[in-house]
Amino acid sequence: MARRSEERARGQARDEQIRETLEPLAPGERPGAVTFAAGVAALACVGNLIAYLAGAEIGGERPEAAGIVGFCGLMAIAAWGLWRVRYWAVLAFQALLAAIEIIFFLFLMRASNLLALVVCLAIVVGAGALFWKLVRAMARIQMSEQHGS
Repeated sequence: MARRSEERARGQARDEQIRETLEPLAPGERPGAVTFAAGVAALACVGNLIAYLAGAEIGGERPEAAGIVGFCGLMAIAAWGLWRVRYWAVLAFQALLAAIEIIFFLFLMRASNLLALVVCLAIVVGAGALFWKLVRAMARIQMSEQHGS
């Protein structure tokens, strides 16, 4: 019991040290990771729409228009929220990145050729790196909202 209390106290002290190093966002400031994430969301929206309009097929079948419109709408909202540096948008995008991490890690276990292996690894590493970069940005956004900036 005493060991847990000591570990908790050390963890809280470490968290406080990290919080002290963070600066709230300046008015109009947009962290690079958030800007990059906005670009990724916008590209996902536009790319999927173009692919659908060009007649792309998945597994030999055309996807339903409603699914494409829904996904593109979701990505457009995410891109807008990220561009406007909204906490909810960063949080939702991180949830999406976590889902992508899990899905492509499972695909990685079933990769049957070198191309599939490389694509899965690239997505897992890229999504993980962006997720990690967004953690600090999200903390700064939250600080700015608490300080009324």
